[in-house]
Amino acid sequence: MKRALVTGGSGGLGAAISRRLAADGCHVFIHANQNIVAAQQLATEICAIGGSAEALCFDVTDSNAVNTILAPLVEDEPIQILVNNAGIHDDAVFPGMRPDQWHRVIDVSVNGFFNVTQPLMMPMIRSRWGRIINISSVAGITGNRGQTNYAAAKGALNAATKSLSLEVASRGITVNAVAPGIIDTVMSETAFDAKAIANMVPMKRAGKPTEVADLISFLASDQSTYITGQIISINGGMI
Repeated sequence: MKRALVTGGSGGLGAAISRRLAADGCHVFIHANQNIVAAQQLATEICAIGGSAEALCFDVTDSNAVNTILAPLVEDEPIQILVNNAGIHDDAVFPGMRPDQWHRVIDVSVNGFFNVTQPLMMPMIRSRWGRIINISSVAGITGNRGQTNYAAAKGALNAATKSLSLEVASRGITVNAVAPGIIDTVMSETAFDAKAIANMVPMKRAGKPTEVADLISFLASDQSTYITGQIISINGGMI
């Protein structure tokens, strides 16, 4: 049984990813920071229907906390599937953006990527098989008004995806990014109403978390062996 870690696994998108990877036969570590109760409830739900899951709690921006939790988990067996889903947005037009808004968004997406991924790399490399999937955003490709910090964070994640993929391609490890457009989660509900979505998305609807999870399932499988270093957007035709 392959072991998978989904950061930000207690949220709407993370939960869909966790459920799908568990259905695919993985043991899923569901990460949360502040919402650990939701992660524990999701793990219980997955186990109740025959899956395998457990919850983990740490702040992805705290490298010491991350290592304290992850190092013991990979002493004897690697985590071979990593979905870097943890991310936040704190929107403001750039002239009025506070320094803490800039730094916190960058910290979670970019430094969080490093803090979680780096400790898992050598065990994954020794196993000669791995899947790293970074959750980016269409904003990291096209930019978006009021989201300079978020677009910068996701753009950096896209660049890191491409560079890391080159380093580990010969070791049986693929590294890709999935860049969703508007997905029907609590995060998007406060940002886009139905009219705005109809104007922005040629398919006239928001995407479903399960549709993103389906793509991640494929990228985490043996069927995606020759796909690496790619930024794959799932956005209903927005770009």
